[in-house]
Amino acid sequence: MTYDSTTPVTVGELTFDVRFAGPDDGEPVILLHGFPETSLSWTQVAPQLADAGLRVVALDQRGYSPGARPEGVEAYTTDLLVQDVIGLADALGIGDFDVVGHDWGAVVAWLTAAAHPERVRTLTAVSVPHLRAYNEALRNDPDQREKGAYMQVFRQEGVAEDLLLADGARRLGAIYGDAVPTPLAARYVAHLGEPGALTAALNWYRAMTAELASAPRTVVPTTFVWGEHDQAIGRVPAEACGDFVDADYRFVELTDIGHWVPEQAPDALAAAVLDRVRARA
Repeated sequence: MTYDSTTPVTVGELTFDVRFAGPDDGEPVILLHGFPETSLSWTQVAPQLADAGLRVVALDQRGYSPGARPEGVEAYTTDLLVQDVIGLADALGIGDFDVVGHDWGAVVAWLTAAAHPERVRTLTAVSVPHLRAYNEALRNDPDQREKGAYMQVFRQEGVAEDLLLADGARRLGAIYGDAVPTPLAARYVAHLGEPGALTAALNWYRAMTAELASAPRTVVPTTFVWGEHDQAIGRVPAEACGDFVDADYRFVELTDIGHWVPEQAPDALAAAVLDRVRARA
């Protein structure tokens, strides 16, 4: 089986498409993708983790897997997204695990580590810092408010879908800039062009509540990876991230890199993940 293929895994009433790499008896690491991507975003990262002996588990998350695409905004709250991660681990017989998340996947990773520190051995968050650091910057940093303005559009039901899918999904494809290889970006766009897929993905934004601004502090060993040219996350929240981690913490800043770290800097990201995982040994 290659990383390019998926295996269905049932968690409760939902069925997720999951990609695997590495030895079955390796220490498990769960990879959580962001928006607007899929588990294919880890295509260049997963083999490096697998070659190091890790058991890589990367799912198309809720709304992205056709068999896990419930209707309604209320089906995409962060507590349910966290439950999906734990439920997947349970379904695969995984006890504790390392978790890596990019963009929205980082949000889920932060919250999973906070809610289940007994299950999460280490956390590597990519692009999105601790939510309290992010929300404080939204309130106080003009640069971050400007960078985060797009979310208000994404939260408008119907409006965002029409905007992103118009003209052959031109604006959706433009989100990646030149950081994501064109063939991979085309696969993302095609995936989100499936009936109901883009609405489901945007429902993550629409289900956000003010509770995210007071997310719990993190108590597991953590690495935060951020590209200095990130279009969505500014320097202020990136540098404040460690203020909310009560454990060994590392900040990895990538020069000349933007938001799409897994695709643009896979070698550096894989190295950061492996350094974090090995540090707990």
